[in-house]
Amino acid sequence: MAEFLTIGEPLVVLASQDVDVSLEQAQHFTKYAAGAELNVAIGLARLDHQALYLSKVGDDPFGNFIIDEADKAGLDISLLTKIRSAATGFYIKQKVSHGDPQVAYFRKNSAASQLTASDIDSVSTDSVKIAHLSGIFPALSETALETFEALNAKLKSDQVLTIFDTNLRPALWQNEEQMVQTTNRLAKESQIILPGINEGEILTGSRDPEQIADFYLNQSELTHTVIVKLGAEGAFVKTKSGEAFRVSGFKVEKVVDTVGAGDGFAVGLESALLENLPLKAAVRRACAIGALAVQSAGDSEGYPTRGQLEKFYEEEKCKEQTY
Repeated sequence: MAEFLTIGEPLVVLASQDVDVSLEQAQHFTKYAAGAELNVAIGLARLDHQALYLSKVGDDPFGNFIIDEADKAGLDISLLTKIRSAATGFYIKQKVSHGDPQVAYFRKNSAASQLTASDIDSVSTDSVKIAHLSGIFPALSETALETFEALNAKLKSDQVLTIFDTNLRPALWQNEEQMVQTTNRLAKESQIILPGINEGEILTGSRDPEQIADFYLNQSELTHTVIVKLGAEGAFVKTKSGEAFRVSGFKVEKVVDTVGAGDGFAVGLESALLENLPLKAAVRRACAIGALAVQSAGDSEGYPTRGQLEKFYEEEKCKEQTY
């Protein structure tokens, strides 16, 4: 029985293998399954947690590929369905030696955007302990927004812990004002909020992590914890009870690909909370998996198994002793 649930848009990524070559000129690509929420579900499954993934794909080669990859990853795909009326979304991604890669999306009117509120009727939350929600899916279409709200209402009624990653994608929204207002309104319905520092500035008007945290803690009685992602610097955490602390990031020798790092952070946090670890330990794991993610190509390729995570911690412990 699934203990974790997420809803999102699965995507196929065609990742260039030509380093520092523009997407217009690139000739060689490798295919991966991707999409923020799918990344998180795969990461949870890799750490031996049963994850239920709710979405739709097109009845096409990309859709079949995503279903196969999700099944191989060990996800519960009983609510991952195929439709003939729309295609599976995909994107192409540049390979760079440093900095963030160029990305081009082809996802308008994708199969996932056709999910409706009626699709929520078949969702059982009986065994679900945590639901991961992000700001990407409700940005896909008005229908997706209504579906997201219907699922959120069900999760709230069933008293499931919801974690909301703001995950801003400006290109999916009509304008920035709509993006900010809708994202902040949706955040009111979750207990834990995960904004990045740059997203926090857009959404709250401040780059101060504590002010960002206070904004979300004060706007909703339901929200009790805000974790502001600070990239390489780690994370800032504040709770409604007044607890506030920072968790340092892990030093990375070489950044290969930054895409998927934020989703890796969510994997670490949510897997640890499912295991009843203390909040500080959960955020430390979040930082660890975020660090592992940026050292691998592919959106979720760097997410560790339990053995790989333990090995990473041991290596970091040895580094600290050396210092």
